[in-house]
Amino acid sequence: MRYEIMGPVRVIDEEGYSTIKAQKVEILLAVLLVRSDQVVTVDQLIREIWGEEPPRRVTAALHVYVSQVRKFLKRPGGGDGPVLTKSPGYMLCLGSDELDLRSFDQLVRKGREYHRSRKFEAATRSFENALGLCRGPLLDGVCRGPILQGFQTWFNEARLECMEMLMDARLALGRHRELISDLYRLGTEHPLRETFHRQLMLALHRSDRRADALQVYQRARRALHDELGLEPGRALQEMQHAILTADNRPVLPDHATQP
Repeated sequence: MRYEIMGPVRVIDEEGYSTIKAQKVEILLAVLLVRSDQVVTVDQLIREIWGEEPPRRVTAALHVYVSQVRKFLKRPGGGDGPVLTKSPGYMLCLGSDELDLRSFDQLVRKGREYHRSRKFEAATRSFENALGLCRGPLLDGVCRGPILQGFQTWFNEARLECMEMLMDARLALGRHRELISDLYRLGTEHPLRETFHRQLMLALHRSDRRADALQVYQRARRALHDELGLEPGRALQEMQHAILTADNRPVLPDHATQP
């Protein structure tokens, strides 16, 4: 069986995938998956599901939801199922089952190793496969407790970091022209992520568009100043300087593509 949490929660087995319709039951399963193989206390689960205003008889309601999760996960011949009662709460044991979160982490680690070894094709495949596991926001707008809120923050940051490393690997392979439109979009969506601006400047410069590359620097500088009162970081400033002094060379030194 495979659990997928990097998007709407779903479970996949030999018969296909299934989802939970009831939101609070889905939240319960999501929390147990995020903390898989660890005990989550009753108080933690209550806060994740109901926030700071739990209803009366909340413990009884939680027992009902746990029973529904167990029923949802029960498979023929699967014994008692993966959700165990462990004082002072509950625990989901993965065992031999798969979790997309762990697959994502393994793919990103491999991608980093390939990139350090300058195996950029392999790094690109690893990062692309990792991003392919990201299907959308997790329970968007209904994460009430610190466990799911923390996971959502991690998920968003990990996805953006993986995108940055993927773009670096593709630039190292000389795919600068095909990256320009994607990097414009990423820079617009995430105006404070200096890496996307640096990568776009490099892609534009390698495509003989020095003026456009320098305009990207000015836009990034304005965004950072207007939002945070900051000047661009060292990497972005060095990219601007390298372009200004490149004498129309189509390619900057290798170190400009390093993450």
